[in-house]
Amino acid sequence: MSDKTPAAGSSRFRSLSDPETLAKFAQNLGEGIYITNESGEILDANPAFLKIFGVETLAELKNYRVSDFVDWEARKNEVALLEREGSLRDRELQITRPDGVVRTVLDTWYINKNPDDPEPIFHGILVDITSRKALENQLLEQSIRDPLTGCYNRRHLSALYASRTNPDAMWGCIYVDIDHFKQYNDIHGHAAGDNVLVRMSRFLMRHVRAEEGVVRMGGDEFLVTLFETGLKATEAIARRLEAAGQERGPVSFSLGWAAREGTETLEETVNRADRELIQVRVMSRPGSYTRRTPPELQAESA
Repeated sequence: MSDKTPAAGSSRFRSLSDPETLAKFAQNLGEGIYITNESGEILDANPAFLKIFGVETLAELKNYRVSDFVDWEARKNEVALLEREGSLRDRELQITRPDGVVRTVLDTWYINKNPDDPEPIFHGILVDITSRKALENQLLEQSIRDPLTGCYNRRHLSALYASRTNPDAMWGCIYVDIDHFKQYNDIHGHAAGDNVLVRMSRFLMRHVRAEEGVVRMGGDEFLVTLFETGLKATEAIARRLEAAGQERGPVSFSLGWAAREGTETLEETVNRADRELIQVRVMSRPGSYTRRTPPELQAESA
């Protein structure tokens, strides 16, 4: 290595204490840098910040306030916290750009007070994590979905068990089982069986509200989870599913249902619905596979 001392003129861009170096650094940084005041005016920003917000120039950006991009009540709470703490780091928030696109960012900002100016100034940096959040959500969705049917899986159900702890909450559930599915697989093959499972899952999802999750419990068993729903409403939905199944269900199936009693857990309600289904199986199922065959397979088995 050379031990020569750099010439005086070659020290340019070598120190963060140099204003020109800092200006160049801010302009080239891939993260958004901004300066705002307490009322939400955007005083200055670097090109990366403009890109995040979908505007072309700083002059255009100055036509907006922070409240045009984020929830203003939440922003005021953040400002109050910032004034107490002096800085806030890596606060995740969503911004809505002028073109309607929603971005997710990590916001880190600091308060700066000038003795000659009573208004505080905020310096901050934004990291756009929209793509990362989309990937996280995709991976989470894959982890809680059954790959064959698209229904939720038992991992999602376990999370529901853990999250439903309100002693006053109401819920119901409907346990669904395809009649004689093993015999069906033996007769028509596993590919046809998989097709029926997919069609059954779509049938169930089509006949319940979007917020009423359908869980594949394993094999040919499904669970419909109903929240803010008592026994009468749960039974009404189950009867509606039965009627729809008799008219246009992909195959014959049996149901058992239950609604929360007292302070029982969601898992206990699900277990009661399962026991009810077992009783239905014992009382009403024929002993051999004679129930409805999907129309496209009737010709094959004729």
